[in-house]
Amino acid sequence: MNFMPVRQFELPAAQRAIGRLALGFRHDPVAACTRIEKCYQQGCLKARLPRLAAPGLAEAITINISGGIAGGDNLVTEISVGAGAAVSVTSQAAERIYRALDFLPARLTTRITLGAGAELDYLPQETILFNGFALERSLEIELAEDANFLGVESLIFGRQAMGEQIKLGRLNDRILLRRGKILVLQDITRLEGDIAAKLGRKAVAAGNIAMASMIYAGPDIARRLSAIRAALAEQPVEAGASAFEGIILVRLLAPSAAALRAGVVAVLKTCRDNRPLPRSWQG
Repeated sequence: MNFMPVRQFELPAAQRAIGRLALGFRHDPVAACTRIEKCYQQGCLKARLPRLAAPGLAEAITINISGGIAGGDNLVTEISVGAGAAVSVTSQAAERIYRALDFLPARLTTRITLGAGAELDYLPQETILFNGFALERSLEIELAEDANFLGVESLIFGRQAMGEQIKLGRLNDRILLRRGKILVLQDITRLEGDIAAKLGRKAVAAGNIAMASMIYAGPDIARRLSAIRAALAEQPVEAGASAFEGIILVRLLAPSAAALRAGVVAVLKTCRDNRPLPRSWQG
């Protein structure tokens, strides 16, 4: 009898989402407004530019058309705001970090550069982490001496309404901020293993499942710090705010995504002098 050799089949490699978005803005002194100067889109990352939300203020909404982020995905966003320009950048919706099948981490990198007298409100919505996630996230901010920056990064560990609990995951989250080429903030958060058990520790999150870091770099630090602390005292969150090196750093912990958003919105309204938030935040 003749036996044919068994054909060897290779499993197809998992598809990886790759995206790059580069946005550049400049001040138009004739029209007294901010205009888009560069909009480069590659892969799954896109941007939309609504009509001016306020006189002189440009707005951009970032969109990830892949529908979520999984292990091995690599997304890079670059935002450059020229001298005297004023911009608000937000995301269309909350981002989702799904289970990494081979535990290869997803990589999210954001680089921000602000010129002299530039202003940026960097307001992405929450990042929701699913059980088995692996995420390496980096936010790098370069500010001119007199630039103004307001930013937030939020994390939600599991969908509470679905009864989810993060039993396994890996997080490496880094924020770097330089003003005038001098490093004034380096903040690193690392969690690995049984995330729920680690969040339950009093010195980590005391059982809370939502957290955020907020940065304000602008004028009148002392007054802003007092106003932020007063606003947080009325919110259902555990929070603290500190001022150093001409910036304010705010930390928030909350038992739910809704409570975290309430605390974040209170700080944003205080820092934005009650100007309306982007429409994607008002849903």
